[in-house]
Amino acid sequence: MSEEAPNPSVKLSENVLENLAGTSGNGNQSAGDAATTTVAVTEAEGATAESEDEESANPLPLQLATRRTFTDQEDLPPQEVDLDPEATDVDLNHYRLRQIENLEVLTKVEILCLRWNFIKKIENLSSLTTLTCLELYDNQITTIENLDQLVNLEVLDISFNRIRKIENLGPLKNLKKLYLCANKITKIENLEELEGLELLELGDNKIRVMENLDKLTKLQELHLGKNKITKLENLDTLTELNTLAIQSNRLTKLEGLSNLKKLEQLYVSHNGIEKIEGLENNLLLETLDVASNLIQRLENVKHLSNLAEFWVTIFLNYSILNFYEFCI
Repeated sequence: MSEEAPNPSVKLSENVLENLAGTSGNGNQSAGDAATTTVAVTEAEGATAESEDEESANPLPLQLATRRTFTDQEDLPPQEVDLDPEATDVDLNHYRLRQIENLEVLTKVEILCLRWNFIKKIENLSSLTTLTCLELYDNQITTIENLDQLVNLEVLDISFNRIRKIENLGPLKNLKKLYLCANKITKIENLEELEGLELLELGDNKIRVMENLDKLTKLQELHLGKNKITKLENLDTLTELNTLAIQSNRLTKLEGLSNLKKLEQLYVSHNGIEKIEGLENNLLLETLDVASNLIQRLENVKHLSNLAEFWVTIFLNYSILNFYEFCI
């Protein structure tokens, strides 16, 4: 580019906003209010919106941590464990454990953290019926199994493991939050018995289709970022959903959201969406992230009077116009 890069804190006047969005906001907004909108403008010759490996600069609804780098610590012996029979919260993170064992003494435990170990199998937990939260984040687990007796479990985190299939969760009738991000899961399945589930995290897997979610009628948060999903579908029964995160997939159209009338946060950045549409019934939206798509016009957002944060990338003649925290 021959011209000097523009100031990253350009403030748009009400007239410019009107030209781009077809609206200057609601009738009560003053020119001073409109002028507080801050944008960053970047020109890019031959720019494209698709970049699966590039991290978004926009905030995500859930911060995905990076998988721990395994070193020669795996060759070191496990750290000695001293358990308190009266403990309700047990932290065994970074203990270099190879196996779950000898926990029968924990008759009152409610929270058990086994993050960042070398555990390969879920086992020897049947006596821990008081558990409400089990964290097995970042281990080497390949199968979901041996959880049948944990009937009081409300939170289960098996993220950053080697799981290929969702299975054996039926007995966990009280489960409210399930985290399975960063595994090798290819299909959403075997969740129909978890009717009380409120949060489902399946980001960074290999899922291609949104399916088998119709029984999760109490679901409030659904996270499916960084998969291979091509269509927004099968969401009609999720009427309690307030957060939907499906960034970094292969979407080309905003659709299938008409029944999500309680939706407050929608994250669909880094897809191939060409038009802002299909949001007529989502009047409670407060956060909308459609950045890094193929959108060429700012439209169909005038009715979103609750919108407080709006990220969008507009492509105009090979130039990119980024709006951050755009307030209508």
